Amino acid sequence: MSTMNLGVPTVDLCRGLAWSEIKQNLAEWRSRACSRDDLVGLSDRVLQDIGMSRCTAEFEASKPFWMA
Repeated sequence: MSTMNLGVPTVDLCRGLAWSEIKQNLAEWRSRACSRDDLVGLSDRVLQDIGMSRCTAEFEASKPFWMA
């Protein structure tokens, strides 16, 4: 049986995550969530300018914040 990696950092029980790593992860997750919200709001013209279809934009926006 295989395991699935969701891109969520694992915690070494002996060390734990340093506070700076936790803050970095939270900032990255927030940035992803905001970017995905912005992506949905773009017009088809802007999406075309950046080389992305509406379908691709909606797919990217539907990803959970922890997935790259």
